[in-house]
Amino acid sequence: MPPLQSIDEVIAALGNIILESKKNKDTSGYFAALYRKVTIRVKEGIASNKFENGPRMEKLDIVFASRYLDAWQAWKNNEPVTASWMKAFSLSTHYWPIVLQHLLMGMNAHINLDLGIAAATVSKNEDINALHNDFNSINTVLSSLVNEVQEDLARIWPRLKWILQRTRGANDFLIDFSMQLARDGAWEFATTLAGKPDKELKDLIVVRDNKVAEKSKIVINPGLIVRLIFGIIRIGERGSVVDKIENLTK
Repeated sequence: MPPLQSIDEVIAALGNIILESKKNKDTSGYFAALYRKVTIRVKEGIASNKFENGPRMEKLDIVFASRYLDAWQAWKNNEPVTASWMKAFSLSTHYWPIVLQHLLMGMNAHINLDLGIAAATVSKNEDINALHNDFNSINTVLSSLVNEVQEDLARIWPRLKWILQRTRGANDFLIDFSMQLARDGAWEFATTLAGKPDKELKDLIVVRDNKVAEKSKIVINPGLIVRLIFGIIRIGERGSVVDKIENLTK
């Protein structure tokens, strides 16, 4: 895949993954559908001057998205990917994970690992703190989608929100994967990477990747009670893989 040059190319590339996932009934399309929605919202934010530096934000979006797109392509070609993305993509070969688990696995790899790397890359040879306000602004964009995602999931399984809100174990599970905590960790990781020589960068990224991959066990094996709840939800999920992807793109 040639290097992406614009946020429109990112959106198009994500659209291609969605189309291929629907064609192959591939559950990895769930995250692509969510990600495309996020990217469109970022594009709208750039157009309406919600960021301090629109061109820099577009560059961040491109660098950030390219890590996911490259990982997805490598996975499809049976080429090496980071340990955290390997965990996320491997979930697509199993029946029992619910849509929420697929999304959280993608978020775990992309936010906890890739976002910090992208922020440090965009800020290379510059003061990374100049990016902080726009980094926080994009967090606001991401947070604004939380309720929309809940509605998307509710269309797939109407009683999902009711169960999650009233089940302590499931609620604790979601707290462990709060987007705010993930993004705060991503910024801390970005500042750790900033200004480091390439050799040291590689070592730091490997260490971080292994930690992020280890964290994914919470999603894959959330404990007996939550696993039973998710099993009930999985049986009750409405529609085919294609139907679920389409629900997430609305």
